[in-house]
Amino acid sequence: MVSRCKVCEIDPDSGFCHGVVRAVDKAEEFLCGGGRLYSLGAMVHNTAEIARLAEKGLQTIDLEQMRALGSGDTVLIRAHGEPPSTYSLAGERGVSLIDCTCPVVLKLQRDIAAAWQKVSVTGGSVVIFGKKGHAEVNGLVGQTDGHAVVIEDLSEIDRLDLSRHIELFSQTTRDPLEYEALKAALKERTGDITIHDTICGQVRNRHRRLAAFAAGHDVILFVSGPESSNGKVLFELCRTHNPRTYWVEDPASLKPEWLADAGTIGITGATSTPRWQLEAVAAGVNPCGTPRAEG
Repeated sequence: MVSRCKVCEIDPDSGFCHGVVRAVDKAEEFLCGGGRLYSLGAMVHNTAEIARLAEKGLQTIDLEQMRALGSGDTVLIRAHGEPPSTYSLAGERGVSLIDCTCPVVLKLQRDIAAAWQKVSVTGGSVVIFGKKGHAEVNGLVGQTDGHAVVIEDLSEIDRLDLSRHIELFSQTTRDPLEYEALKAALKERTGDITIHDTICGQVRNRHRRLAAFAAGHDVILFVSGPESSNGKVLFELCRTHNPRTYWVEDPASLKPEWLADAGTIGITGATSTPRWQLEAVAAGVNPCGTPRAEG
């Protein structure tokens, strides 16, 4: 714990995104009824929150473990969504589903499925700007029977067949500025492209507001688990606007020298960081009382 009292503010836009809040609420509601509930994959990329939910009875499983379930078992589909094959497996095994796919992701899945149906007969391609292997991206690729091309950055443009029509989409949580750069680069090299703006509006607004929040404080403490890809993007955004940005996972991660001459300390985190974790870090910074939230 930092011994001297500091002025710290929790970013009012931080905490779980709406899709994750909905999934966690659904899980807790089910568990309160005394039922046994499995989450297909980690509910959220945050070890501390997963441990909290596990104490309530939520069991995290993978696809192979789901194959061993049967009638009477219930599996929660997290906000990231799943490919069609997962729903087929549930039907085959008689497993009940609580589908918590984020509505924004669900719409994107449908749009990609429609685009693939169109271009698959003309030799075109569906391209997804996203992180390879990410749960959301796996679900998106599944809408094309595995045929979508996933690229992570501008350096991979050369992998694309620019002689044929391209339907371009983005993972909902990608950096909006990086997506703009990719769109511009592709438009320079081909006119046969349809661009879909599929980054979540909450994410897009968060980037803009977070830049201002980071610049407005002497020090930024960015709270996130190491598994969060969104956390890595937002941490770098903060550090761009405030070089005195530090990654922390809990109060034990704090180092007094980071804060020695800081007048104001901003506390923020990934979309996978729960509010209670931000408040715990704030309490570690400021033993004098509850931090105030901006806004």
